[in-house]
Amino acid sequence: MPHHELSGWCGKHAGHGILDAGSFDSCYLLTAVGPALLLLATVTLGIQGLRLHRLRAVTRTWRPPGSHTHVQAVLAGIMAGLHLAAFLIFATQYVKVPYLIGSFAVLTVAWAVILTLLLLSMRWRVQARLKPLAAGVAALYALLAYSAGQYAWHGRGRTPFESRSALAVALGTFLGAAWFASAETRKFVDPAEDEALMESLLGDVEAPVGASTHWTLASKNRKHSWVSLLAIAAKYMWPEDVWLQVRASVCVLLVVAIRLLNLAVPFLYKKVVDEFAAFSARTHAQPPTHYTFWETFYPYVAAYIVVYFFQGGAGGGSVGIISNLRSFLWIPISQNSYRRATLDIFTHVLDMDLTFHLHRKTGELLRIMDRGTNSIQTMLSTVVFSIGPSIFDIAAASIYIALSLKFWIAIIVFVTLGGYIPVTIYLTMWRGKFRRELNRLDNAVRAKAADALLNYETVKYFGNEGFERATFARAIDDFQVEDFRLQASLNLVNVAQSFMIFAGLAAGLLVCTQGIADGSLSVGDAVLFVTLMQQLYAPLNFFGTYYRVIQQSMIDMENMFELLAKQPSINDSPGATDLAVTQHDVSFKDVSFEYHAGTRVLSNVSFAIPAGKTVALVGATGSGKSTILRLLFRFYDPSAGGIYVGGKDISHVTQASLRAVIGVVPQDTVLFNDTVRYNIAYARPDASQEDIEAAASAACIDEVIKTKFPMGYDTVVGERGLRLSGGEKQRVAFARAILKNPAILVLDEATSSLDGLTEARIQASLAAQRADRSVLIVAHRLSTVADADAIVVLAEGQVVERGSHAQLLECGGLYARMWRRQAEAAAHGEEEGGAPRSGPVSASTSGEPLSALGNGALPGPPAL
Repeated sequence: MPHHELSGWCGKHAGHGILDAGSFDSCYLLTAVGPALLLLATVTLGIQGLRLHRLRAVTRTWRPPGSHTHVQAVLAGIMAGLHLAAFLIFATQYVKVPYLIGSFAVLTVAWAVILTLLLLSMRWRVQARLKPLAAGVAALYALLAYSAGQYAWHGRGRTPFESRSALAVALGTFLGAAWFASAETRKFVDPAEDEALMESLLGDVEAPVGASTHWTLASKNRKHSWVSLLAIAAKYMWPEDVWLQVRASVCVLLVVAIRLLNLAVPFLYKKVVDEFAAFSARTHAQPPTHYTFWETFYPYVAAYIVVYFFQGGAGGGSVGIISNLRSFLWIPISQNSYRRATLDIFTHVLDMDLTFHLHRKTGELLRIMDRGTNSIQTMLSTVVFSIGPSIFDIAAASIYIALSLKFWIAIIVFVTLGGYIPVTIYLTMWRGKFRRELNRLDNAVRAKAADALLNYETVKYFGNEGFERATFARAIDDFQVEDFRLQASLNLVNVAQSFMIFAGLAAGLLVCTQGIADGSLSVGDAVLFVTLMQQLYAPLNFFGTYYRVIQQSMIDMENMFELLAKQPSINDSPGATDLAVTQHDVSFKDVSFEYHAGTRVLSNVSFAIPAGKTVALVGATGSGKSTILRLLFRFYDPSAGGIYVGGKDISHVTQASLRAVIGVVPQDTVLFNDTVRYNIAYARPDASQEDIEAAASAACIDEVIKTKFPMGYDTVVGERGLRLSGGEKQRVAFARAILKNPAILVLDEATSSLDGLTEARIQASLAAQRADRSVLIVAHRLSTVADADAIVVLAEGQVVERGSHAQLLECGGLYARMWRRQAEAAAHGEEEGGAPRSGPVSASTSGEPLSALGNGALPGPPAL
């Protein structure tokens, strides 16, 4: 920096280096500390002011801020007064040292901003959180005290009194700053404020259509602070691969390079303008002086072209080489973080227990997974590549202008840009209510159109095309009214932003005009100011969007991390081993179970399935049959008793090995939206085409697939298999079970959609495939289990009868009455099996109390 420029700002310190006698030079230090504290105070005011305003709007009485806030307010007032007194003294007594006058003026404003925030906190009875500000205050004033100590030690003052006075002032302000910071650490933190604040913020974010409060408002009971959320997200963003880590490091260095280029471009532009002006004046003088192209072009024009090429325009835009190189290098890092987060959440959800999946909404869960994984990338990219660099650019530009131009121009830049951010954020929040209402009306328009199209036949039946058109038109009109409000509010935001830009540019140009008039500034200096302002405003236009992106991303990440924090209730026990037995008999021993405490679904259930035998479970709907199947697969653990496979307690073996030996044909067969081949081979993904066709043939569906399906085994079955009939889906499920060839087979109403001949053929195929297979059948149609080796009759969660079909008919108990009832229904022309599909006649309708049926200790065959 030329000495004549320093002498105008630094006074007698002109020509000193940044470091002098082991200390930061007071001119450089005070010039930097003032804007830094003002920036920190302004940002804190914006953030905490929004927080206080939101909490104030919550209709409840908060805990008073407390004595420590009052102490901080008093200290802020004292510090503002001290700096104001210093400003007045230097403005009257030290007019030849402008940096002292300007620096203490800025520090006075900074402490006034802090005092304003604390007064608002006390007035609104909501505690302000000032830890970052307090830490910054302590650090800055510690640096000033150190510099003042070196200043006095080396006798830099005009008199010893002046040196000692400077040291006393620095130490006094440092003690005040330290006391201010210490008071912050002793503040009471009310968790209720955080909960209320999060609920208020959630109201600003559009809830997913159909989302329940269970997930959308999960953050009301927050387990993570926003800082911890960023830390967790950063773990996903930082790659594990060494080469990706190198790429990430290069990306950070490129961001730093863009920041330096953002300062270099306007500086070189200033130099180009000054050089052109000087050359032009000489070439038009009398006599004229002429220059070669190279003399004019080198070095500043050449340097400006090169630097501008790499920077790419205002703020390091998308056309810049370095910006695009950074984006290119970041692609695999972003993909890696998305892959890791997506796999983690997908695996975790698959590992969750059945209770979790029975109570969740699929669409809502998918939204949480999708939004959460995307928000990790969005959040960190916005902070690292947009917000952080923009704030750095503002601070760097303010300090640069203060040191190279006039201090008042730096104040104009800083105040204008510092005010631009909170105003933009506030107006964006205000527009949020219009956006939410517009989204609601947009959903209503889409829902109305979908409803009419899905009910096309009904509309035609009643000839209501005109009515539907009018209803749809009203929905569009409501949407367009709100759309007008949203677009009008955007115009207002643009006008407010343009006014602030105009005010800053106009004020700065007035100062530049005076500087050019008195010779303290050049034309290039004015160009430098205008270029910097334009370059800084470009990214700031997006700060309102950044705010909402961060707000939405934080909530989406928290929902996903809360989902990841949930643990399944069924886990492999420590030391669990794989199930490896030769005899796959199954035993239930005194098993009791309850879904909810105090409501038993099963009570002391005991039965056995010997290896190679078939046992059937029958009973009324709600008697506990499905619960027994879920316990066998260990979707739940029994409340009491034990379940044994091959003599081993299933709670002591791994879940994967247990389910590997069990096959199932469910009552409600749900297929994947994929090919027939994929759905059959799902039981054994490495199966060959010959094995798949053999299994399909055994399930009596191979011929149907080859002759009736348009693409044979490559035919896509549709979502949930809806393109197949009920009988075809059940036969695909049988083919899948046959391909798996399990030692234990569970048939849950597996033949309800099959005719008798097909059912007999499939049962014969199963029997021929494996003679030692243990089979458990759940059925409502008693005719399908008459040939079972044993039948267990359930009623209200208890085993009330057991034995063969003939033995149970002979006993004349509940099973016999159910058999007769279904036979009578069949005789009256109802479907085979008689009773409606809701189940056979229950024990409670038999007219006989359950106690009279005993507890399974019936005369006849021995217990299984």
